[in-house]
Amino acid sequence: MSKHHRDRSWAPSPEPLPEDIQVIDNHTHVASVVPFARAMDHEAQAKGQAPVPVYDVDQLLAQAQAVGVGGIIDCGCELPHLMTAVQMALDHPGNVHAALAIHPNEAVLHGHRGVPGPDGLPLKYKPYHDTNFEDALAEVHRLATQYPEQVVAIGETGMDLFRTGEGAKELQREAFRAHIALAKELGLPMQIHDRDSHREVIETLLADGSPERTVFHSYSGDAEMAEIAREQGWYLSFSGTVSYKGNDGIRESLRIVGLDHAMVETDAPYLTPMPYRGRTNAPYMIPYTLRAMADALDVSIAEVARGTRATTREVYGI
Repeated sequence: MSKHHRDRSWAPSPEPLPEDIQVIDNHTHVASVVPFARAMDHEAQAKGQAPVPVYDVDQLLAQAQAVGVGGIIDCGCELPHLMTAVQMALDHPGNVHAALAIHPNEAVLHGHRGVPGPDGLPLKYKPYHDTNFEDALAEVHRLATQYPEQVVAIGETGMDLFRTGEGAKELQREAFRAHIALAKELGLPMQIHDRDSHREVIETLLADGSPERTVFHSYSGDAEMAEIAREQGWYLSFSGTVSYKGNDGIRESLRIVGLDHAMVETDAPYLTPMPYRGRTNAPYMIPYTLRAMADALDVSIAEVARGTRATTREVYGI
């Protein structure tokens, strides 16, 4: 199906996991799924396709629960979204926890310091970018200390040299270093966003000393990088990209670190696993990604589910 006529409907629910297994989506943006699905519905109707249902947060969590996804870590990584993630955790105790940070692409927009990157997109400043980065990070610190039961990680932070140009690279690195220091100060695990910046991220972690529990969210590196991660005791979190045809390096990385250093995520509403790539992602899709991981490891989906659950509980203390 061409992009013009692509299927914008929700993917069917996967087969539920065995009843005794409840896995955790350790990195998602559930609040963003709602407007994303609304946009899909608008596009579908404009193309004469069937309407796409728009589910609220409670419905999305219930759909996940029905297939064995018993918990999520919702990531708030823009200043206006920090409290959104915390509030979701407050509203769904035990089922939702929060990770908080100022996203690397956001970090350089605060104080209007951005530089266009290789993606060629123009800079778009919003009113809250008038707040300087230091004050934005102070809000992350404030919420993480005020809500210690809800906030279980600092993230996503890191570097993104696809969205940010060379002229702002060191500003982005300094913001990453500030998050590393914060995660260590608070004794929290850290979730890393690493896009086209493997070398820079690894150099920074090694120079500053990584937090005790460092997680590469939606891991996109190769086998060589996975060997470094294994040596350092870092954790790799796998999204739907582990199911994409060209990503043999990601699958090999999973085999290198093994299930005691691997977790599963959606990064919803993005990175929907095959065969539904291009549709809206949500936590109920996790079993599709577990299946791709199981195939890569040549083990049962139940074994991958149990392994990722144990690792996630160990890393985040939930």
